[in-house]
Amino acid sequence: MTIRVLIADDQAMVRAGFAMILAAEDDIDVVGEATDGLHALELAQRHKPDVVLMDIRMPRMDGLEALRRLTRPGTVDPPKVVVVTTFDDDEYVQRALGQGASGFLIKDSGPALLVEAIRAADSGEALVSPAITIRLLRQLNSVKRTSHEPHTALSERELDLVRLVARGLTNAEIAAELTISLGTVKTHLGNVQTKLSARNRVEIAAWAWESGVVEGRG
Repeated sequence: MTIRVLIADDQAMVRAGFAMILAAEDDIDVVGEATDGLHALELAQRHKPDVVLMDIRMPRMDGLEALRRLTRPGTVDPPKVVVVTTFDDDEYVQRALGQGASGFLIKDSGPALLVEAIRAADSGEALVSPAITIRLLRQLNSVKRTSHEPHTALSERELDLVRLVARGLTNAEIAAELTISLGTVKTHLGNVQTKLSARNRVEIAAWAWESGVVEGRG
């Protein structure tokens, strides 16, 4: 199945760059390019994309407001929204994820992570730039935490995966580190999210730091 993608960014060079990257993928089809948030809403209504790549700071309507409108309760078949921006302010990250974003990337994350984020969003997962994940977790690590025993419901392999997620590794990097397939990584992640009641990999990583699992790796 082809993933239909809408690109929303006020910079023509950024839109062209993303479109060029995605054109090389057989399973991704760019169906439209929006210049601001209002334009994104119009094109989303017209083209019914599966995934929207959404910048934050745009004229007329910013990306966070467009995200809120696209994913508000009651919307029929809303697209998955991946925020892609140069502004990785913690407040932006929290607002975007809290309003239903299926990913948050900074623009220098690279082509591979951009493609992975689109595929993850389309399959119901959420991917956040490792750089953002690491920064948020360092903030968690700087405050006093209560140590907990590792979650007994997680297998040893799942704990290994959780530690790598907490270090900010992508799915592909985790697969290489553990010598398993990408599909197996996704299966483990899904199981971990269910067991920990985590909405995304940031919450998985936060649990790892708060529970002391990360320190357990030595």
